Amino acid sequence: MNSTKHHASEHDTLKRDVTAFQSFAVAFGFVSIATGIFTAYGAMLSTSGPMGIWTWPVVVVGQLMVAFILGSLSARIPVTGYVYQWASRISNPVFGWIMGWISFTFLAIVLCAVDYTIASTVLPVLFGYEGTPTNAWWITSLVIVVQAVMIAFSTKFTQRFNAVAVTIQLVGMIGLVVLLFAAGYLNNELDFSNLVSTGTISPEGYYGFGELTKVGPWIMGTLLGAFTIVGFESAANLAEETREPARVVPKAMWQAVLSLGIIGMLFLVAITALLGDPAAIGTSATPIADVISRVLGPVVGNILLVLVVISIFSCGLVILLSGTRLVWAMSRDERFPGWQLWHKISPTLHTPVNATILVAAIGEMILALFSQQTDALFSLFSAATLLPAIIYAVTVLMYAAKRHQLPPSQGFSLGKWEVPVLVLAIAWLAFELAIFRDASFAKPWSYVAIMFAIGAVYLGYLLASRGGAKGLKMPELIAIDAILDADRGADFNATPAE
Repeated sequence: MNSTKHHASEHDTLKRDVTAFQSFAVAFGFVSIATGIFTAYGAMLSTSGPMGIWTWPVVVVGQLMVAFILGSLSARIPVTGYVYQWASRISNPVFGWIMGWISFTFLAIVLCAVDYTIASTVLPVLFGYEGTPTNAWWITSLVIVVQAVMIAFSTKFTQRFNAVAVTIQLVGMIGLVVLLFAAGYLNNELDFSNLVSTGTISPEGYYGFGELTKVGPWIMGTLLGAFTIVGFESAANLAEETREPARVVPKAMWQAVLSLGIIGMLFLVAITALLGDPAAIGTSATPIADVISRVLGPVVGNILLVLVVISIFSCGLVILLSGTRLVWAMSRDERFPGWQLWHKISPTLHTPVNATILVAAIGEMILALFSQQTDALFSLFSAATLLPAIIYAVTVLMYAAKRHQLPPSQGFSLGKWEVPVLVLAIAWLAFELAIFRDASFAKPWSYVAIMFAIGAVYLGYLLASRGGAKGLKMPELIAIDAILDADRGADFNATPAE
């Protein structure tokens, strides 16, 4: 099949039916403060003490600046595949492929990190059993399978489920914050001195940042927010399925970061003020679930934990959906290993079933590699923090270098604020990446190195088999005008899809 026919095929187009709220729900659901905080709060206590929560506002401001820049890009290049498409168009197809592969490695690892949270930090408290690496592995594997089945069978159902889950998370997290403060006040359990306590962490060198292979405890707390406030750009990965993407997607990004940042800070203050003895709670593998059950009682606490499970499941669902779309977009351009299988849209289900199975299978393999490690959760969430930091840094720098050559914005512009936002975004990302020089991140760097090596081998094969970089030129980049015309009734997405 030649390239032109491949791109015009009725079997590799998707229906444009994602609404503005669903786009916001994708960004909100991927970020999912319930997921991020439940995953990383225990690690923050052990590395930074309770006072580590005050790194959260720093991360929120930094990631908000990044969201503004990525929103500006998505308003100019509203194409499924986000950073892969942006880099290919702004720079060159080789660099675009590299960024697409890095994004894929991130989505594969963060899928495992998020779904593992359900089995390791919530279900043991909810059902009263002892969590072990083995049962966490099997439960997480089952969760990934269920998510893959949902996505493969119906994108529309997946979107609706996520929209409901996001509504539950919004209402549930706000309600949980109110209940925790109210119950803590009525029972005289609020201890705001915890908010400025280092717990079991020595105050000596607490704010340090200058050592070659070690950063201070407070700086390590930044990982809590840096792991949580990522993935907002996933809304851009459904651009070709979103109505008015140039206007809707950027708004979905920054609104998700800002709203989740505020709610997350309130939740962290409530939980930290209700910790009790930081030394005692710091030994628990499920600190937040323990606090909720103790303060609100087993019945109310368990109801809220069920809502948390739904939120985390939805987060994993969005990640798997985003990974599927990235693989599909790269395969459509004949750029992903085995693209002949992954670009196809099922004629029966009208979804990229093969791409969904692939992403889920790779997630299962990564999960198996970490399955018997006692520090599996830390390794997973550290790698899932490092990779987006790399992606964001490269993308922001690319935008800074090429911003005057970009297509005109179709719905979002920073105007006179563009330069200040760029400066803040670059400063924040440089600071974040500097944290990962700490020796405790050896395993995440190993994962990154292995995945990069696999990607380098395949890229070498592509270049060799197609006569070098010139042969890697994309056969037919989808015109941005065609994507925008789709909102006005063009036949870009003529094939119906659920």
